[in-house]
Amino acid sequence: MSKDDGDPYKSINAKKRARIKDQKNNKNGKNDENGKNGKNGKNGKNGKKRNNGWARKVFVLTFVIACAFSFISEATIRRMSNLIVAALILFVIILIGIVFDIIGIAVTSASEVPFVSMASKKIRGAKEAIRLIRKADQVSSFCNDVVGDICGIISGAAGGVLTLKIIGTDFTTLEESLLSIIISSLIAALTVAGKALGKSFAIINCDKVVYYTAYFLSLLNEKIDVLNGKKNSKGNAVMKAREN
Repeated sequence: MSKDDGDPYKSINAKKRARIKDQKNNKNGKNDENGKNGKNGKNGKNGKKRNNGWARKVFVLTFVIACAFSFISEATIRRMSNLIVAALILFVIILIGIVFDIIGIAVTSASEVPFVSMASKKIRGAKEAIRLIRKADQVSSFCNDVVGDICGIISGAAGGVLTLKIIGTDFTTLEESLLSIIISSLIAALTVAGKALGKSFAIINCDKVVYYTAYFLSLLNEKIDVLNGKKNSKGNAVMKAREN
């Protein structure tokens, strides 16, 4: 036996030291947890602020776009004497919803890697594509939820207006009900089938869809800059070279 084993005071001191270490470790653990919780609390607040800000933007965008779409559909379909043209306008509304649904799915499925190399080569639309992918949650929310749902609601309302125009005064109540059911079912079938085909297309060709969307946005931004009197640096350089 060693001397330490026979000394009761040393064993007591050892126990005290172990307790002190445990208390220190517990305090440090609590501090770490509090620190982490504090940080997570701040991030949670920031996340809530961002979510609230995006929700407000979505509310305003939805209201404005819904008003615009409703006004266009009501003003055109109600005043259209030609039923074929009115049906074409209704089909365009359905098609817009399908196209935006494809864009929203493609953005969430696409990878940022090929567009980074394209941006290094200064290919038009590459930077816009990277922005779309980095904000995929907001883009998909806008495309799928805002525009997609608005088009679905307005296409249903436009289908009701089209039904009233077809009915006129020559139909019985039963015929009116059947025609309304057929048109609304046809609109729903076209919308669902189009989005089902669009989903598979968007997943397979996600990079192409994102690139062409970004390319269109780059052209649109350039046109807006021209209308605002802004010219890009390349244009200024070309003009200076011509003057010299």
